[in-house]
Amino acid sequence: MPDKPKILNSSLISKTRIFRIEELELEFSNGTRAHYERLKGAAHGAVIVVPMRDDNTVLMIKEYAAGTHRYELALPKGRIEKQEDLLNAANRELMEEIGYGAKCLTHLCSLSIAPGYIDSCTDVVLAQDLYPRRLEGDEPEEIEVVPWRLDRLHQLLDRDDFSEARSIAAMYIARDLLAKH
Repeated sequence: MPDKPKILNSSLISKTRIFRIEELELEFSNGTRAHYERLKGAAHGAVIVVPMRDDNTVLMIKEYAAGTHRYELALPKGRIEKQEDLLNAANRELMEEIGYGAKCLTHLCSLSIAPGYIDSCTDVVLAQDLYPRRLEGDEPEEIEVVPWRLDRLHQLLDRDDFSEARSIAAMYIARDLLAKH
């Protein structure tokens, strides 16, 4: 592979409460110059958690998703706060969104959504040995917790309310890992 392109200039195009849009002026190793735009996400990253109630039951959430303007079934997720490591962030999100903490947290992998124009990755964490613990979150309404058996994972893909790619990938990754043990 050639060397990565040089960033000649980076400028902020727009900024919201959650995102920043940046324009990059790049020079490739062959001398070609090009302009790219990228969406910059949370400064410290994000986590998505696969909380296992038992060896075959994952606890999902159903909450409003503004992007699709409907209630979506997904895994608990959220951003990593400043000075918070990813496992603590995963446990906090669990406590806020499903009312459980986990005694055993395992980092599985990192996923990108659209690396061509989004700079952030989401760390996938497997949560086991759950215990009741509720923290107040920032959600505007109570989140419904939906248990789902991993041996019925393929049936989720037929649902209209289950489309979040990170949740789909994380559940298959966790299922395959757990099947090895």
